[in-house]
Amino acid sequence: QVQLVESGGGLVQAGGSLRVSCTASGRTLSNYRMGWFRRAPGKEREFVAVISRSGDSTYYTDSVEGRFTISRDNAKNTLYLQMNSLKPEDTAVYYCAASELRYITSFYYRESEYNNWGQGTQVTVSS
Repeated sequence: QVQLVESGGGLVQAGGSLRVSCTASGRTLSNYRMGWFRRAPGKEREFVAVISRSGDSTYYTDSVEGRFTISRDNAKNTLYLQMNSLKPEDTAVYYCAASELRYITSFYYRESEYNNWGQGTQVTVSS
């Protein structure tokens, strides 16, 4: 199985930017479709973004579309989430997740499609 470790979280002011990373070990990242999820205080974990194995296809939840960018560097075994124009409602623990499914299906937003998860990194946006 692949092991995932997130990093890069922190405290940022509203309107600012932050990039979180997810480094994989144990297996090659290119074998996995990758996603980002987040859990805000008092809420359930929700889908944020997904990227195909090659990186040529991406999808986002509506609330981050146009502000966040998911990308990957398979040579570095690393997944990224660039977050711009951050809002206080983006405050959450951000998790990366790996799916063994070859393609992005119609249910890419479901946690059940992902086999491996990182421990999460806290992102706090102050107003």
